[in-house]
Amino acid sequence: MTSGAGTGPDDDTSTDGAATGGAATVVDARGLRCPLPVIRLARAAAGLMDGDLVTVWSTDPAAVHDVPAWARMRGHTVVRSTALDDEAQDRTEPATAITVRLGG
Repeated sequence: MTSGAGTGPDDDTSTDGAATGGAATVVDARGLRCPLPVIRLARAAAGLMDGDLVTVWSTDPAAVHDVPAWARMRGHTVVRSTALDDEAQDRTEPATAITVRLGG
């Protein structure tokens, strides 16, 4: 569900309002393992402003702990964490959508 908004083949980010209910940058880190979901999230957040939302989609079970820890250490706030309900996803590897508001 990402678009071609990234800058290269390894940049899985897009702006997608449907993913979080408002304009948010989406980082599709499904299939990636620790520490890559947090690294991709940090890379996407670096170009954004305080108050912006970033949602990371991850199939890595560690992300539900790693993303909130990263947000806390950087002064950001996790505003939502839900199971990603995407018909195209592999049901054997469920994904989580974690939304962070930058700057608290």
